[in-house]
Amino acid sequence: MSNILRTALACGAFLCVPQSVFAECVQDRISLRGDWGQAVFNVEIADDPQERALGLMHRETMAMSSGMLFVYDGPHRASFWMENTLISLDMLFIDVTGVVSRIAQDAVPLDRTPIDGGENVQYVLEINAGLVDAYGISEGAQVQHPSITGDVVWPCFAE
Repeated sequence: MSNILRTALACGAFLCVPQSVFAECVQDRISLRGDWGQAVFNVEIADDPQERALGLMHRETMAMSSGMLFVYDGPHRASFWMENTLISLDMLFIDVTGVVSRIAQDAVPLDRTPIDGGENVQYVLEINAGLVDAYGISEGAQVQHPSITGDVVWPCFAE
């Protein structure tokens, strides 16, 4: 069996792509990489107070290769909860350099218990619960997205 076919079968419902695709940064896609491999998710952006307050509330489903990226004006202490959120989520808390600093897995739908993301968080990526384990995503993963700018570990480059 070829490596391409083996990779396609291993990926199943998850979005797995070759390294060359990661070169293009677009607003509706986020890329992650680490010792565990690589992943790409289609994302909605929540970058103003109203969008961040609503987040993924009231949704019954989300496509497996999708997520929501919360973008803040600067680093801060992040705390989330699952009030009115109907789907279980994994949350990746990302610092100003585009590195995953903390991960919260399997957040319980409708739970009002605060989920602490820690200090110096500027971005939060919410994806379907179980995907952190499925991919093997870990703290220290590097994240690439057009909203993650400045002195970052994996910048977007203009072609």
